[in-house]
Order: sequence, then C-alpha cells, then structure tokens
Amino acid sequence: MSPLIIKLIWSGTLQTLEMVFASTALAVLLGGPMALFLVGTLGPAKLWHVPAVIPRALGLVIDAVRAVPFIILLVLLIPITRFIAGTSLGTAAAIVPLTIAAVPYYARIAELALAEVDPGLVDAVRAIGGTRMTIIRQVLIPEAMPGLISGLTVTLITMVGASAMAGAIGAGGLGDLAIRYGYQRFNTVVMLWVVAVLVVMVCLIQWGGNWAVKKLRH
Repeated sequence: MSPLIIKLIWSGTLQTLEMVFASTALAVLLGGPMALFLVGTLGPAKLWHVPAVIPRALGLVIDAVRAVPFIILLVLLIPITRFIAGTSLGTAAAIVPLTIAAVPYYARIAELALAEVDPGLVDAVRAIGGTRMTIIRQVLIPEAMPGLISGLTVTLITMVGASAMAGAIGAGGLGDLAIRYGYQRFNTVVMLWVVAVLVVMVCLIQWGGNWAVKKLRH
C-alpha cells in the first residue's frame, strides 16, 4: 500500500471519528433532555404536569424521524444542511444530518433506561422533600447510568455506520474513501483496509462501553 493511501486512510479515520463523536455528543445534549421530559411526563415519576398531547406529539416526531432511512434523510436534509453549515459537502456538513438522525435514536434509548428506574426511589425522595432537580440528578440519572452508557455505546456504533453511508454524498471520512478509491477505482485493497479500520473502531467502542457499564454496576 502506497504512502498516499496510508495518509488517506489516516485522514479518513480522523474525519470519521470527528463526525461520530460530534454528532453523538450533540445527540446526548439534545436527546437526553427529551428522554427526561418523556419519562417525567408520561412515566410514573410525574415530574412535570403538562397536557399529555405535548409529550405524545414529541414522541410522534421522534418516531417519525427514526422511521426515515438515513440515506433518504441525508438527501432530504440537504437544504437544512446548506443553511446551517453553508455547504452540503464535507465533514462539518455531514454532522448536521448525523445529529438529526442520532438525537431521536438516543432519546428513545435513554427513555427506556430512565423508565427502568424503580418508581419507589422517586417516591421516597419526593416524600422527604426532594425537588424535581434532586430527583433527576440524584435518582433518575445515577440509577439509569449503566443503561445510558449502553445506549451511548450503541449510538456511537450506529453513527460509525451512518458516517460511512454519508460518504455516498461526499461527506468525507472512511465511507467517502471506500467509495471514491475502493469502489469507483476498483481498488480492493483500499476497500479491505477501510473495512478493517471500521471493524477495529466498532470493536474498541463496544469494548470501552462494556468496560464503563461493568465499572458502573460494581
């Protein structure tokens, strides 16, 4: 393999990591509060008393976005991506559709983790005068943390696959490299190296997630 290909794979790996971690971080920042709101309004915790139509409408929007295949979402979001990033090409632009896809995905996973917290713990804290923030910070999030980390791991791995798919429309990263150099130029070696790097990346993320969950459960 030539030094040029090695340099391209290294550059593509960094671009993929940038897309994956940036979109997942934004998904946690935006999807986490959505999950708390859904659990706090529709779940047994009853942290907020709002008309049920509001969280149900939010849930419908979340499910609607999740229902759209990512490759179609990429194309549909091109005008929004251009408005936010100024272009629809490149790594920075790809973070926009990746984030929009990751937010509802992580929101549902986080909602499931938070919903598994024993309602009795919430009632106990409420009985001794605990505020809404106390319940969130000292009961819901700590108790659900292993599930939240597991969900984060799954989201990261999903974004690795999605970022590779984004290469089909010029997002950069390993997917773009595999398409331009591997598929269009019939360079099997590049294709195999890209696959190998993606496999290692996913294995490392899964290993790190499993290690963190194991530590939290002890």
